[in-house]
Amino acid sequence: MAIRERIAYIFPGQGAQYVGMGRDLYDNFPKAREVFEEANEVAGFDIKRLCFEGPIDKLSTTAHSQPAILVTSIAALRSLESAVSDINNEAVLGLSLGEYTALVAAGSIAFKDAVTLVKLRGRYMEEASRENPGKMASVLGLDRDVAEEICRDAGCEIANLNCPGQIVISGTVDSINKATTVAKEKGAKRSIVLEVSGPFHSSLMNGAKDRLKAALDGVDIRPPRVSFIGNVNASYEKAAAKIKENLLTQLTSRTNWEDSIKLIAAGGIKRCLEIGPGKVLKGLIKRIDAGITVHGICTVEDIDNFVKNCGSEAGG
Repeated sequence: MAIRERIAYIFPGQGAQYVGMGRDLYDNFPKAREVFEEANEVAGFDIKRLCFEGPIDKLSTTAHSQPAILVTSIAALRSLESAVSDINNEAVLGLSLGEYTALVAAGSIAFKDAVTLVKLRGRYMEEASRENPGKMASVLGLDRDVAEEICRDAGCEIANLNCPGQIVISGTVDSINKATTVAKEKGAKRSIVLEVSGPFHSSLMNGAKDRLKAALDGVDIRPPRVSFIGNVNASYEKAAAKIKENLLTQLTSRTNWEDSIKLIAAGGIKRCLEIGPGKVLKGLIKRIDAGITVHGICTVEDIDNFVKNCGSEAGG
């Protein structure tokens, strides 16, 4: 079966993990088994068992969740490719950690290299968080200009521009407390402190950025075979050197997810596959552009439903 509609692959970031993710793919698709077995050899810990059995506390740590989500997402991708011979995949993009998964999907980074990189990325982010403690909060109901002003005054930074009306801020505990208080005064509907271990996507991650550079310098990054959209600039990027540079910059700068989705929509793509655990990206995209249809792909049932729902679009 070939599905000819123009489609973008999108990949989730940290926070999408759950115990049991990828297990039925492993049981039903040889290509998924290959992914998990290779990851076990590379990761240095039993990533397959952690994904399938938990415990959730360990799975949710930054150092473990990042490689676990990447591996599960690639297992889902390889399973999908086994089930559907030809999908008109025109673009790939991922949210934060998901950017690495997107680059694997685009043939820009070898899978084993990506597993090693995100394992180190998670470890270095945890280390930087211990050195520079802080937190993140999701602020609902403010526009960008107001959020920018609040962050400047409070001494924190915008970390994620996820969708209209949802902005994530990052910084020291004091700066986030101050910012959320002011945000309420400025008309924010709500501020939610996120369950993350540190002030990600802020200048407080400079230590992680410095450490990751040595690892990235040793990895071969190739021009992507599929159009790739990066988080830092929300733009298409072909140059391998620039992609490598942006993977470092991404650690300390905001994730421009809303603008990235607007870019694919402007190009006429109206269907996305959220490949990997969770449904966070589907919810965000619904608020960015309700005209885009998103299919979750992380279980055998998901793949069956996608094939069934898109069957009328398929030929050959």
